[in-house]
Amino acid sequence: MNDKKLIGVDLGGTTAKFAILNTDGEIQQRWSIPTNILDEGSHIVPDIIASINEHIKLYNMKAEDFVGIGMGTPGSVNIKEGTVTNAYNLNWKTTQFVKRDIEAGTGIKFVVDNDANAAAMGERWKGAGDNADDVVFVPLGTGVGGGIIANGQLLHGVAGSAGEIGHVSVDPNGYQCNCGSRGCLETVASATGVVRVARDMAEEFAGESQLKQTLDDGDDISSKMVFDLAKEGDKLALMVVDRVCFYLGFSMANLANTLNPTYIVIGGGVSAAGDFLLTRVQETFEKYTFKTVRESTSLRLATLGNAAGVIGAASLLRA
Repeated sequence: MNDKKLIGVDLGGTTAKFAILNTDGEIQQRWSIPTNILDEGSHIVPDIIASINEHIKLYNMKAEDFVGIGMGTPGSVNIKEGTVTNAYNLNWKTTQFVKRDIEAGTGIKFVVDNDANAAAMGERWKGAGDNADDVVFVPLGTGVGGGIIANGQLLHGVAGSAGEIGHVSVDPNGYQCNCGSRGCLETVASATGVVRVARDMAEEFAGESQLKQTLDDGDDISSKMVFDLAKEGDKLALMVVDRVCFYLGFSMANLANTLNPTYIVIGGGVSAAGDFLLTRVQETFEKYTFKTVRESTSLRLATLGNAAGVIGAASLLRA
């Protein structure tokens, strides 16, 4: 068993990332292929099968050398059936029988879970989660995801939707969310949410600010630009960052009060702001957490970056 390898697949709307790992979670080979979403995503699974088979042959290996293939994917996942539905960024409009097809195409055992859940398992196993039994992972990217691990097990919920942290409401009168609700964390703390907050706050801001000038000139901005300008002392950018970090800290406090994990790990592109983000989130977090929770749950930044998905996908085989 220890001599056998794991294959991790992190399937995204732009690329599918692959890795071969040993059972200790050390990556030994990595590669990626473009995700072809044409023809209702019908090329995606055949491309994955072909790429895995090609690389197994390239490395002079065979199906029996592997414990299995683990994959993280967008969409709603039925982990027992190994099917995926509602993965709109993959153009999968109907149920996809990924377990059936990939096992048939490779001859290797296959398991699948939601991509945020897989990334959570990666950060828990080899990243900032320090392999603790109770870890929550919150990736801040184009949207806001979530993965909850309790007693060493991923929480899926009755419909597979546990961990939808991006859709926790932080302002009932806030922005309309794509999910149909209002004031979801995703509307203010994702990369697009930061930009939305900046645009609205700029309309009411009357002082000197490079951020405001950029917006007034009609130029595009990004969440990275907002945080970079805040680090330089831009008054409007600082106000935007403080508001975003309040919402993040408030929602992380509610998560901690509910679950009391060892760590809440914040990842994704927005987390690249580092300690500048974390210290501000921490301030609100401490204000709204119950005393024993505050003393036992810690906020951390993710450490694995883009490798979290493939490592976590492979770790699904350890369950």
